[in-house]
Amino acid sequence: MIRRVVIVFALGGLLLLDNGMAPAEHAPSPATAASTYPAFDAHAEEHVTIAADPYDTKDKASCFRLEYLKLGFMPIRVIVTNDGDKPISLEQARIHFITAAGDKLPAAEPEDVERRATTVKNPSNGVKLPIPGLSPKPKSKDPKIEADFHEFEYQAIVVEAHTTRAGFLFYDVDGIADPLKGAKLYLRKLQSADGKDLFYFEIPFDKYLAAASK
Repeated sequence: MIRRVVIVFALGGLLLLDNGMAPAEHAPSPATAASTYPAFDAHAEEHVTIAADPYDTKDKASCFRLEYLKLGFMPIRVIVTNDGDKPISLEQARIHFITAAGDKLPAAEPEDVERRATTVKNPSNGVKLPIPGLSPKPKSKDPKIEADFHEFEYQAIVVEAHTTRAGFLFYDVDGIADPLKGAKLYLRKLQSADGKDLFYFEIPFDKYLAAASK
C-alpha cells in the first residue's frame, strides 16, 4: 500500500527548511502524460494510463540527495494519467516490483534505506547484513533520506479527472543482477469514483530498456 502521507507538498517544504535541509538542487523534469514514457500500460476503457520510469543511472538519479543505487535501491518514478471525467483513488493501491524470478518486492520505507545505509557505514566483521531478526536499527534518522522521501515519494491518494500525478517509489533490488531485465511494475486495487477496482496494471521494464538502448 502507498504509505499515507498527510503532509501536503507546501507544508512538506516548510518542514524540510525547518530541519535545515534545503530542497534538492536538481529537481526531476516535470512529469508529462504517462503515454509519453517508454514503459506504460494504458486502459482505454477506464481512461487511465500508468507509466514507470526507472532512475537507474547516476545522471538521472542526481536529483536525489543520496546515491540510492549504490545502496541497492532502485528509484522508480510512477506517473498516473487520468483522462476520464471522474477521479480515481490510489488509497488502497498495491504497487509491487516483480523481479524476473517472480519475487514480489514492496516499496521501501525510509527506515529500510536508513538501515541499509547504517550497515554500509558500519560493516560487522565481514558478516553480510542485514540478518533476519538481527538487522541493526539506524541510530538516528538520516535527514537526507527523510528529505528525499518527503519531497519525492508518490503522495497522490486521488488523481483528479484529466490530471497527471507523479512521484517516486524506492525498491530494494540489492543483489539482483540487471534488476530491470525481465522485471515489471505491478499495480492493483486502484479504484474508480464509485469504489470499484480498476483492472490491474502491468508495466514491463523491458520496454524502458529497449528505448534506452536506442
